[in-house]
This record gives sequence, structure tokens and C-alpha cells, in this order.
Amino acid sequence: MKLRKLLGIAIVFVLVSGTVFGGGQQAAPAGGKKDPKDIKLAAISMNNANPWCLTAVLGFEARCKELGIQCLKIDSQYKIDKQVNDIETLINDKYDGFTFMPIDQNATNAVVEAAKKAGMATASIAQPQDNANLIYTLDEYQYGLAIGTQAGEWIRDNLGGRAKVAIISQDNVEAVIARGDGVQDGILKAAPNANIVSRQAGDYPEKGQQIIESVLAAHPDLNVVVGTNDSGAIGGYQAMVTNRKTGPDRAVFSGDATAETLNLMKQPNSIYRGTVDLAPWQGGYESAQILYDWIVSGTIPSQPKLVMFNPIPVPAADLLSGKYKPVEIK
Repeated sequence: MKLRKLLGIAIVFVLVSGTVFGGGQQAAPAGGKKDPKDIKLAAISMNNANPWCLTAVLGFEARCKELGIQCLKIDSQYKIDKQVNDIETLINDKYDGFTFMPIDQNATNAVVEAAKKAGMATASIAQPQDNANLIYTLDEYQYGLAIGTQAGEWIRDNLGGRAKVAIISQDNVEAVIARGDGVQDGILKAAPNANIVSRQAGDYPEKGQQIIESVLAAHPDLNVVVGTNDSGAIGGYQAMVTNRKTGPDRAVFSGDATAETLNLMKQPNSIYRGTVDLAPWQGGYESAQILYDWIVSGTIPSQPKLVMFNPIPVPAADLLSGKYKPVEIK
């Protein structure tokens, strides 16, 4: 879902910052203030095979450890029914709150309402859940535009604006289709003569590699691979390297700035030329703090609170020069 659909909700938001404020608050139904040592939180990943998802969960877990509270990590493995059951289990086990990455927010709408009625503090991270207490999210289209613009500008500046391009999307997740649209528009705005020969969903390495292997069979002169996330693009990068599609006229771009991608960008003569940082560790870390504060105080906001990720382009030159410094995972 594009972010504009969220704006119909009565919300107060803070751009980029992890601090939220505004609207009235309601007493938590589960009985007011709680002793911090008894708090139990959970982080539900969309799929831990995706490094971004795992990094956000680790940030959440890190803050829970610092606060001295319990943290359960759950991997929904891209299974909608499992994600619904995961939340139902947390309700039955009387957890105080959770954050999760919705696979399909329509499918989880009712169970999130049930969690709220049980007195739980609820949050979504990355993809939005409109009825969660905290929505820590991004404008999917603008994120994709940042990825695609970086790729398009490289094509313009290094290939005279002409290239064959394959997009590895996440069109299998409804909320992320807009990101792929942003990638495509960003490429073509900067390099209108670029030829996008493929756009397929594959947001983990094995699938990304499979896609690019197939594209190369039809287009051995493929120049550029652009992923809507690092995970799928890493597989695309591996396919390019394995098939010796390297050199100054080849490139891979993506988004998430995961540690694995940054390491590939540092390799000598790497064709991995750029990513975009959304600071997932920080997002998970701040989400845990916000939920903790609400639970300890015994109040949960009556209206959803929205916090936005801020996309930061990371070209290889900035990484290699030290201008960009990644957050160290604690």
C-alpha cells in the first residue's frame, strides 16, 4: 500500500526521528502500569532469509536486552497463515507487545485488533499495518525512486544513457509493488533510453540468482541489475559474476545497505555500485523503546503513531572514501 493511504488515518508523525508524540492516549486495557522486569515483547519477521528483516529484528532484540526484558524472535517465512497464527500465539501467551512486518495487512487486520483488545502494544515496521499502535514505515515509491535514480544516473554518466536493465522486484508483496514502480521510474527519468528487459519478483538471493541466470540466457548483453532490496540483488550479482558479466559497463544497484552488500561493494573492481540505507537496525531498536515506554506507563496511544525511515543513497564512492559509515550492529 502506498503511504498516501495511511494519511487518511488521524495521525501525528515525526519525519525520520525515532521520537513520536501527539494525540490523546488511552489506558492499556490489561491493567495499567507494569513492572519492567515482567515485560515480554516479540519481533515477527516477514522472512529472516531477507537480511534487512533480520537486521531490524536484531535491533529490536538489542534494545530489549539493554532494557532487561524478554524478547521472542519469530520468522513467519513469508507465510500469511503462519504470521496470523504467530500473533494469535502471542495473545494466548499474554505478551505485552510486538512489532511485525506484515505480509498482507488485510489478512492480519483482525488479529491485530484482537491483540489491542487484549491490552497489547502493537507495531508494524517497514510494510505498514494501518491499525497498529505504531507504524514505523517508509514511502515505498520514494524508496524505490532513490534506488532507481542512482542506477539511472550511473547509466547516463557511464553508458551514454543506453543499457539493458533487469529489475528484481518484490511484487509478490502487495505493499512493495510501489517500490518497484519507483525503481523503474527512477531509471527511466535519469536514462530515458534505457531498456528494461525484465521485472520479476525475487527478494532473496537464490531467487535473484535464478532470475538473472534466465535473463542472461535471453539477453547476454545485460548491463545493469537493479534490486528493490539487497537480498535479491545479491543473487543477481552472483549470477553476473558467475557468467563473467563484469567490467566497466556492468553494474548492480539495490537498497537496504546490508553488511553483505557493503562487503561486496568493497571488493576490488566490484560491479556492485550502489545501495540505499534505511537503517533497519535503528528502526527495530527505536520500535522496542517506544513499545516499552507505552507499556511501562500503562498508556497506549488512541491514534496510530507514524515514524518514517529516511532513505540515504550509498554509492560505492561514498563507502570506499569513508564518507558513508554504516551503523555497527551491536
